[in-house]
Amino acid sequence: MTRQLRILLVEDVAIDAELEVLTLERSGLSVVHSIVASEKAFVDALREFAPDVILSDFSMPGFDGMAALKLAREIRPDTPLIFLSGTIGEEFAIRALKSGATDYVMKTNLVRLPAAVERALREGTERAARRKTEGQLEALRERLRSVVSTLPDVVWSVAVPSREILYVSPATDTVFGRTQKEFYESRTLWGELIHPDDRQRMITPWQNAAVGETFEAEYRIVKPGGEVRWIQGRGRFAGDAAGNVARMDVISRDVTERREHERKLTRLSRVHAVLSGINSAIVRVRSRDELFRDACRIAVGAGQFRMAWVGVVDREAMQVKPVAWDGEVRGFFDTAPLALTETGTGGLGLVGQAVREKRPVISNDIQNDPQRMMKKECLERGIHSLAALPLLVGGVPVGVLNLYAGELGFFDGEELGLLVGLAGNISFGLEHIESEERVRYLAYYDSLTGLANRTLFLERLVQYVSTAGREQHQLALVIVNIERFKTINDTFGRQAGDALLKQVVGRLLELAKDPNRVARVGADHFAVVVPNLKHEESLIRGLEQGSRCIDGEPYTVTGTELRISTRSGVALFPGDGNDADTLFRNAEAALKKSSSGDRYLFYTKQMTERIAEKVALENKLRQALEKDQFVLYYQPKVDVDTRRIVSAEALIRWRSPELGLVPPLEFIPLLEETGLILQVGSWALQRASLDHRAWVERGLKAPRIAVNVSPIQLRQRDFVDVLKQAIIGGVAPPGIDLEITEGVVMEDIQANIEKLTAVHALGLNIAIDDFGTGYSSLAYLAKLPVQSLKIDRSFIIAMVEDPDTMTLVSTIISLAHSLRLKVVAEGVDSEDQAKHLRRLRCDEMQGYLFSKPLPLDELTALLEPTG
Repeated sequence: MTRQLRILLVEDVAIDAELEVLTLERSGLSVVHSIVASEKAFVDALREFAPDVILSDFSMPGFDGMAALKLAREIRPDTPLIFLSGTIGEEFAIRALKSGATDYVMKTNLVRLPAAVERALREGTERAARRKTEGQLEALRERLRSVVSTLPDVVWSVAVPSREILYVSPATDTVFGRTQKEFYESRTLWGELIHPDDRQRMITPWQNAAVGETFEAEYRIVKPGGEVRWIQGRGRFAGDAAGNVARMDVISRDVTERREHERKLTRLSRVHAVLSGINSAIVRVRSRDELFRDACRIAVGAGQFRMAWVGVVDREAMQVKPVAWDGEVRGFFDTAPLALTETGTGGLGLVGQAVREKRPVISNDIQNDPQRMMKKECLERGIHSLAALPLLVGGVPVGVLNLYAGELGFFDGEELGLLVGLAGNISFGLEHIESEERVRYLAYYDSLTGLANRTLFLERLVQYVSTAGREQHQLALVIVNIERFKTINDTFGRQAGDALLKQVVGRLLELAKDPNRVARVGADHFAVVVPNLKHEESLIRGLEQGSRCIDGEPYTVTGTELRISTRSGVALFPGDGNDADTLFRNAEAALKKSSSGDRYLFYTKQMTERIAEKVALENKLRQALEKDQFVLYYQPKVDVDTRRIVSAEALIRWRSPELGLVPPLEFIPLLEETGLILQVGSWALQRASLDHRAWVERGLKAPRIAVNVSPIQLRQRDFVDVLKQAIIGGVAPPGIDLEITEGVVMEDIQANIEKLTAVHALGLNIAIDDFGTGYSSLAYLAKLPVQSLKIDRSFIIAMVEDPDTMTLVSTIISLAHSLRLKVVAEGVDSEDQAKHLRRLRCDEMQGYLFSKPLPLDELTALLEPTG
């Protein structure tokens, strides 16, 4: 069924109105119409009749079409109005259309009316729909504006790349501290508000924008008053029809409080990690130092503190001494204020303040804290906050835990509360460790003297014995007894006895140097271990020195001078025992066997006797030096071809009134052990120089004299000066040569090259003795200022029967000659040996084949001219 059109006709001529209706009906339109000719009737019809289309005469006597158009637009703006007129001109028609008329039809051409009405209806429907949509959109816009205006976030749309603000919400004033108007007027305002450190990071997305790409970032802004706030920006790049980036739609939110909360949680998490780690360490560790080290390591590792250190309170020095640390220390303690009292340079530091006041002391902004020192050192390490937490045991500060954070304001109420609890836990751990250490101490140490007790000493002795066995050297165990100590205790009281023991221990420690070698193993018994014992004689000297030190000077106890005497039992590893227990028992047995008059007694009787013999021999050697009992014998060296005497080796002998002529092997080793070789060696050099001078003064053809130099002599720094003094009385140049064994020269090759060069400059020749028995480097041999080599007698003896040895001797001679050195063969005792040496072109020979060592007068007789 076709819908009836409601037509409102504004017409003062009835026949015209009927004609217009008839025209519409003839075109097939079903029409219901109403005709009005006045303004009032028109208004009433608009409201009551509610026409679909208005047909209005343009010109009527009391009510014209333009007035009707105006009313229609006001009352029914979506209803189309078509003007009908027989006289309307083009100018009026245009004015009418501009004013809102849908169309106009000449009454003389009503045939256009049906089509005009249908078109007007269509456009009216579309206009109504469009207006409805626009109304809905406007309502939506209004709702959005209302919602956006109440949001705390800034919503904006920005043109790309011009950065023109297309829209920005009112929240700019709250979030950025700038008005909407300021943002609309300045394209660069947003970038200017960004913190300088974040600006480049935030500009980069603009430069790399792509349609549809989203971004999210957090950055800082600086508000007009200088306040720094954190902003979270989320946005999307939108494009135009051509696919180019046209704008960026963004929501900006102030997230300062959220970030602060996250920072707070992070800090608390770090502190909890430190608390948990150190609490675990307290349960695990067994020493104070280990606890302190772990606390610092955990604070820097789990807690991410820049630096942490623990200091202990030293009441005597009145300062805190760092004992454990971690992090960026790097010389921090060189200038750190660690005093417990105020100093003239900077007052009391934070550490000293924490100890004195027994409370945590913090600085949450070191650079702006007028009371803080070491600002430069902290800034270099990126440190901005610090806390000093006293460690209290029994209410007394025993140390300080110091934590250094890279963040400003790190140590606020909650974090500090946890850290104070942490310091309390460490303090509890210290008390626990101290109790355990006290128990362990009493189990292994003597509470009076602080020395190891018998239990601990035996454990240490096991280690000493193990080392001695592995390295194959001797070890001595000495057990010392204070004689009649019980009488001293009974007479002067226990306190006096304790005081005496402490003084005795003081002297023992002076002798032993290392407290780990000394122990109190009984009420009046002490044990001393002597490791790495090279010579028994040095042990005897140590025992003698110990007796003089301990028994010599009197002790002052309670105002009374007391003299004591001690005796010792000595056991040697490995001879007197291969394990610690056996060695200890035998040292105790030696002590029990000793009598009151013995200063010391060895477990083995033969050892005591042998040592006594060596001590007696040492005393006799000292007397021999004082009484001029040493003499030089000379063994000639002859030319291989002519067998004429060309030089002689000086050999020392001891002419003892009791023992007769003592061979060197029986006393030279002891001279070296006691150090007497330095004096005897100097004497030998001087004696040889004087003997050579005597030959020259007598007009004899004086051979050069070779004097052996001991390793101990060559090691002395003043070796060259001593040598110079010994030969000062000789003629110039002196006729003295030095013989030094190959092994000694190679001990400190560089230093020996310098010394021997200086010796040669004095006019002395140098020979390498016993060549072939050591490990010389040919490179160094060429650098040494030597003039000859002496082939060891062992090679000379073996070469006749052993081809390999003969080859070796031949090689040595060829090598020496290539280095322009003379070769001397020692120990030549047969003509067969001499024949081979002549064939190998050796230069000189020495041995019993030609002469045994002779006293001075006998060699002098040989030098006298014959006939």
